[in-house]
Amino acid sequence: MRRIFTTSLFALTTLCTTLPAWAADDAETTRLPQLRRPEGILLAQDGDDSYDPFADYSEFEESSEEEEDVNFFRNGRLLTMGFIVGYRDWTGNLGTIYSGDPTFGLYLSYFFDLRFALQFGFLTGSHTLVAVGPSETLNGNVSIADLSFNLKYYFNTQNVTRGLADLNPYIISGFSYLMRTTVIDLAADDVAKDGAFGFNIGAGIEIPMMRNKMYFGLQGAYQMAAFPDENKSIKQSDEVTPVIKPSGDSFTALGILGVNF
Repeated sequence: MRRIFTTSLFALTTLCTTLPAWAADDAETTRLPQLRRPEGILLAQDGDDSYDPFADYSEFEESSEEEEDVNFFRNGRLLTMGFIVGYRDWTGNLGTIYSGDPTFGLYLSYFFDLRFALQFGFLTGSHTLVAVGPSETLNGNVSIADLSFNLKYYFNTQNVTRGLADLNPYIISGFSYLMRTTVIDLAADDVAKDGAFGFNIGAGIEIPMMRNKMYFGLQGAYQMAAFPDENKSIKQSDEVTPVIKPSGDSFTALGILGVNF
């Protein structure tokens, strides 16, 4: 009996001393392996934006374009409105038939930037018609209404002396539609209406006033237009062979008083 008790006590002691080792081994087998990042692989949370599609994004484009925008909003104009008064005359045979007379109108310009602007204008004027023929002379009046759409380009005057830079030189080019009303022999009430498209080209200057709130300008332009009766003879009467052929273009010299917005 004593030997049996001794043997059982020895077995119990051995079991108690080996149990922690089994538990430790079991814990090692159930422990999750620690994840390690392989060398050479970059993760987004590491702060490296090499693979960030918005890494090169900037609210502004090039610094030069940003400077131009700031300069435009500080020194540029968005809209200008003004009054035009000047003189229209004619070339070719129209210069001998139509008289040169004053013309006046209004305009509105919209600026895309410091250099380019789109201008809408309206001019109107009346000219005396005198057509001298072999047997009689036709007298009348011609009214011209000019609706124009022009693009203006202002030259960069930063490298020019101050006196010339203040003149704001520009060139202008575009299209017009001319509406003509011709009255021959006012007593007979003979009225004819027609129209023609024209091409405009010209140049001008603008002199700022009142701290750029207003300006005074001078502009000269040449206008090429072909009316329906160009190079066709004007028939004076049924008995007389027509010999007058109206042909030619017009040119204008204008003074401009504008307001900047």
